[in-house]
Amino acid sequence: MAEFEGSILRVSYPADRPIAVLTLDAPPLNIVTVPTREHLSAVFREIEQNDAVRVVVIRAAGDQAFSSGGDIRAFLDASPEYLSRLAEDVAAPERCSKPVIARLQGFTFGVGLEIALACDFRVAADTTVLALPEMRLGMIPGSGGTQRVARLAGLGRAKDMILRARRIAAGEAQGWGLLTQVVPPQELDRAVDSLVDEMLAFSPLAFRYAKTAINETLEGPLAMGLRLEGVMYGLLRTSEDFREGVDAFGTKRKPRFQGR
Repeated sequence: MAEFEGSILRVSYPADRPIAVLTLDAPPLNIVTVPTREHLSAVFREIEQNDAVRVVVIRAAGDQAFSSGGDIRAFLDASPEYLSRLAEDVAAPERCSKPVIARLQGFTFGVGLEIALACDFRVAADTTVLALPEMRLGMIPGSGGTQRVARLAGLGRAKDMILRARRIAAGEAQGWGLLTQVVPPQELDRAVDSLVDEMLAFSPLAFRYAKTAINETLEGPLAMGLRLEGVMYGLLRTSEDFREGVDAFGTKRKPRFQGR
């Protein structure tokens, strides 16, 4: 992979499980630089082609912040055209066909929150605080924040949060649908590990199809979504994983899915 000078992203592949761990590693605030965004997109392209990786976890170093946001001053040197494409890099977790889990703690602001919102699941410590504070800078969220908050939490809550630059505590954010699970800080790693194990028990092929059916038809007509769902349902009928799942169910054993 190409070098991304100035990126704070660190990637590891633990030997004990088929996962990739992506860490924002610039504590205490883990400020996301512009090269970090490009690096994130490149890493996900690599992961997509790596059959040894079944689940992706995005986390951060330290416990003060997942990320306090982006490198604001760097935006002054970037062209408007370049800035208008930043959302494409941040959307990399959403494009990934594999489960992507965000492990959150502390300040999760700006682009840090936008990265988390592009993930499939957000598991957070109860000390986590979410915010899109760009209005205070004469700016708006530019990497998916306006769109994903509105889709996950609803239009009224999106306006309440974004147009007032309001900070949302973890408990309230879970009630809004922005967080999947909220636990005490000392239980955060255990909760993430449990969700990883849950994902590893599923057929990779079935997960890929389900994620595609949900994401690709969200804004389309119901009839279109039902057609795509039906096509994928039929395709899975021909898969080895489905046969394995049916056989395992009948013989009361755990299935051994291979993603085929």
